Order: sequence, then structure tokens, then C-alpha cells
Amino acid sequence: MPLNPSHGIISFSLPPDLLAYISSLDKFITQEIVPLQASNDNERFFDHRREHSRTNWDNQGHSLPFSHYSSLTTLGLPRPEWEALLAQARQLADTAGFYRFCLPSEYGGQNGGNLWMAAIRMHLAKSAPNLANDLQNEHSVVGNFPDVLMVREFGTAEQKTEFITGRLEGRRSFAFGLTEPGHGSDATHMETTAKPVTRNGISGFEINGAKMWITGMHTATHCLVFARTSGNPGSALGITAFFVPRDASGLDITSFEWTFNMPTDHASFTLTDVFVPSSSILGKLDQGLAIAQAFVHENRLRQAASSLGAAEFCIEESITYARKRKPFGRELARNQDITTPVVELATQVEMLRLLILKTAAEMDGLSQREIERDLGDKVSMCNYWGNRLCTQAADRAIQIHGGIGYSRHKPFEHIYRHHRRYRITEGSEEIQMRKIAAYLFGYVGPRKAELSKL
Repeated sequence: MPLNPSHGIISFSLPPDLLAYISSLDKFITQEIVPLQASNDNERFFDHRREHSRTNWDNQGHSLPFSHYSSLTTLGLPRPEWEALLAQARQLADTAGFYRFCLPSEYGGQNGGNLWMAAIRMHLAKSAPNLANDLQNEHSVVGNFPDVLMVREFGTAEQKTEFITGRLEGRRSFAFGLTEPGHGSDATHMETTAKPVTRNGISGFEINGAKMWITGMHTATHCLVFARTSGNPGSALGITAFFVPRDASGLDITSFEWTFNMPTDHASFTLTDVFVPSSSILGKLDQGLAIAQAFVHENRLRQAASSLGAAEFCIEESITYARKRKPFGRELARNQDITTPVVELATQVEMLRLLILKTAAEMDGLSQREIERDLGDKVSMCNYWGNRLCTQAADRAIQIHGGIGYSRHKPFEHIYRHHRRYRITEGSEEIQMRKIAAYLFGYVGPRKAELSKL
């Protein structure tokens, strides 16, 4: 990506201090995280036993923070020992100063920007899933904190104390309650409503509706529930975000949805006359959709970077295997049917890497409004193609490796199943492509004035 051009020469190299930081991160992982993964049979969470070891199929020994879950509802959740191991790794990273890298310095971070985060996530994903970086449940020793940044941007002083300080101290966490059973990508038609009421002399709102695919509800203390407070279906205005305690009367989890990649922590729940005080509103009344869309560009770009790194891993493993494997006395790599698909994937990786890093570098220093105006299409290009490219690379790796590639003794099936999810979440690839088209044809973005004259 273009960085600090001088004397008419554009440099496409990463900054030396960024490379040095990645080197120090690798050293920490080697010294602290690798030994932890190797101890106490923790390898069971990453080898061929991974899905079974991570998933609480039979509900044995699972202690949840809220007693009114049914035993049937909790089947398929992450095993407590799996989540405890991830927490231990994150604590080690926090103590070493890596975990909060992207957070502002006021919260113990290093103000890590988009370029650095993109490069770091590419690097960490360019290996088999491991205790340093396994994004099945967004785990990494370099954390991503959209929730903290969201509360910092829109929260009151009291909310910042509770949901930022409390989050970083491990006392508070909240899930993101946007998606509904009948409304996925289109949040403007949500059916969950919040009506102003007064209970016991306290001014507040009564919430009724349902939510689905709400990740992390099994451990969250709160859910940020989005509900319509005014306006008509389809309007972006009139939606408000409320912090709802997980144990609020009338909030009932009906199921955790089993998925392509287990374990699950994706809840469906109903809200029946759930009361929250007016102080639970995050941001401004009727303007909650802007909160839901805040920092979406950073998340989409970091997701793309992780998918690119995982794609590179699949390609490199395929190259190595194709040179070593010699059916009929001849290396697999001598066969054009093997090499041509890999060439195509590798070419796409190189092009996408430049676009991701260029976009990340340009995002640094811009406001959210400027990013949306000038780079929204580029972020969507990176995201939809990175996620699709990763699943294609994983599928090709399975094919090249044959039977062993199809087995769980290789990580390709795990990579495929996880990154296939990203082609739907955080804005489906169809939504991303629709957005790109709007920029290309001048309905939004920098070319709007020019193309509107045609």
C-alpha cells in the first residue's frame, strides 16, 4: 500500500515499527501461548477432536449465570473448560500488553490503527487455528473491541464506567441484539418495539418483540437491544438502542441455534413487557441505527484481513503437500490440474492484500462519516471477496489433500466452516455487492454529483 512516498517513489512495504511489533508478538506467543496450548491435553481443542472438545453436547458440568435456562436449551454451548482456556490466554496477552492494542490509551491500549490491525490479523490468521488466534468465537491475543469503542462514542459517563471499565475488569459484557427472526439484513423493518411507560415512579420503556442469532448471550450480563420507538417500518429513524439486563423479567431465551460450526452461542430470545429505565438508552432516542452501523467499516476490514490470512495458510499448505505427495511416482505439483487453481487463488490473494492494506492506511485519520463517504465501497470489496476467497482456498486445500484433507486431522474443514459464516454475517456478500454497485453507479459516494447529470 502507498506509504510515505518520497522522491516520486511509492513504498509498498509495511513500516519497520509495525514489523518489529509483529516480531515481538510472535516472541510472546512462542514463550507464553504455545506452552499453554501444549499443556494439560489442551491440544484436544485444536486437533481432530476440536469440535467435540469445544462443544457441550450433553450439558454435563455447565454452570450458567442465569438459573432459568432449561437443560435442553443449553445443549451445544461451548464447554466451560474451553472458554476458560481462551480467557487464560487473553489474560496472558493483556498482562504482556498486547490484548488491548487497538484501544485508546485511556483504557490501557496503544491507539492501534486500521493499518496495523489489518496487518496483525493477516499475520495471526496465516497459520492453523491455535490458542493465539482462533476466530470461531472471535478469540485473539490482539483483541478487537467494537463494543468498547461504541460505548466510548455514544455512552454517558455512567455507561462508560459500567460497560467499559466493567468490561475490561471482567464484570460486564453485552451481546448485540439487532437481528430478528423475520428480519436479517434489513434492520429498518424490525418488529421489536419500545413504548414509553412509567413504573413505580420511574420513567422508562416497555419492550416487546423477539431477537435471533444473538451471539454470546450465554455469558453476557446485558444485551444491547434495538427496538422501534417511533416512525414507520422501513425508516432508519425511530430505532433506539437499550441496555437490557440479561436477567430482566420478561427476557426469555428460547434456544441456542445449532450451526454449521459448533459449538453455538447464538441465542434466540423473546421480550415480553420488559421494562428498562430511560437511563438504559445508549446514544439518542430514535437514532440507534447509527450506533449499529458505527465501526462497521473497521470490523469488516479486520474480518477481511483474517480471511485473507487463512486463505494464505490453505494455499501454502497445498503447495507443500503438492510437492511432497508423489502418486504414481510423480509429484502432484507436476499436474496442471493441481497448479492452475492454486495460481488463480494466489494471484487473488496478492491483489486483495494490496487493497486491504491500502484501504486500511487511508482509513486511518478519517472520521466515520468520511470513511463511509469515500471508502465504503472499498471496505465492502475487501470484505465480500476476502471471505469468499478464504472458503475457496479452504475447499481447494481439501481437494488437493484428498482423503486426509477431508478429514478432521487437517484444519481445512474447520477454516471452511468458520469463514463460510462471514459470507452471511456483518453484512452478507449480496448486501456488500449492492453497496459497491451504489458507489460505482453514482447513487452514493464521490461520483454521485458527476453521474447524476447523465
